[in-house]
Amino acid sequence: MKRVVASLWAVLIMLGAEAQQKPHYTQYVVNPFIINPALAGIDNYTDLKMSVRDQWVGINGAPMTTYLSIQGPIGKNDYRTSSTSFQVPGSNPRGRAYWESYTAAEPHHGIGATIINDRTGNYSFFSASASYAYHLGLNPTTNLAGGFSAGFTKISLDRSKTDFSGAGDPYDPATGNLSNGILGKIKPTMAAGLWLYSRDYFIGFSVQQVIPQTINFVDNNTAILQKSRFVPHVFLTAGYRFMLSDDINMIPSLMVKYIKGSSIREFQPEANVKFQFRDLLWLGTSYRYQDGFAGMLGLNVSNTFNVSYSYDKQTSGNILSSFNKGTHEVVFGFMLGNKYSEKCPRCY
Repeated sequence: MKRVVASLWAVLIMLGAEAQQKPHYTQYVVNPFIINPALAGIDNYTDLKMSVRDQWVGINGAPMTTYLSIQGPIGKNDYRTSSTSFQVPGSNPRGRAYWESYTAAEPHHGIGATIINDRTGNYSFFSASASYAYHLGLNPTTNLAGGFSAGFTKISLDRSKTDFSGAGDPYDPATGNLSNGILGKIKPTMAAGLWLYSRDYFIGFSVQQVIPQTINFVDNNTAILQKSRFVPHVFLTAGYRFMLSDDINMIPSLMVKYIKGSSIREFQPEANVKFQFRDLLWLGTSYRYQDGFAGMLGLNVSNTFNVSYSYDKQTSGNILSSFNKGTHEVVFGFMLGNKYSEKCPRCY
């Protein structure tokens, strides 16, 4: 049975040569900067996040993704006078009165960086990039941010982990005559995005892997090599805040991902809803169309630290859903130099 699963996994990897190539993040609602560079500098503090995602637990060679991201403002002086709710007696400083008096931020810059390591089977994708964004107030309560990132991705293939299950080691045009060792290629990568945000809503648009590129591990011109290439990933996100009470916010949101060749429809919609109690605790759930559900839980431990966890379960009934025990994702956040919180809406 293990050999069957391994074979199915190898087939899925080959079929996905032009499908989704960037990691999936269930908790992009916690860190939208990881998919949209326009969010660099949106906070009143430097936001450092670290994440580990263990996908399809129980399947050998399943995706494992870790990342570190950091972003913060430059020249942002209009700090809000309402602090977070920690150690503040009385009414919720992030409640109805705060949002009714919310005003757009003054124009300012933002910078950031991300480091991502994504391993799937015998493939490894390591990327590092730097980001820049500019935030501009369109009216008294609405901001528009635009940003871009640039860096590199190193693609590695560990040839020694390829197993033909006793069928020998035939010549593979993707790796040439090499039967052991690690092949690697370094490619430039770019992303760009826009983020429109106000006290009640946000709308984002971003494109990752802006530059389409072929990936050849060996120097020849066989036809199969021309089919391996990076393709752009397009993200459209939107959400709205509802005040259920002065202490509880509900933020439904939607993400639509477009990746050429990823599926029959090539569009991957995902719906989320998040309930937040003050700045202390939040619960959420998401549904990915024709894939599965996820549950999320987050806790702000202090003015400088937060942690969140999500669990995904496939319900699509495909081959992989029969052999895996779900997906776990943990995000640790550090708010460096935090005095006041301004992200809008703060509780996506």
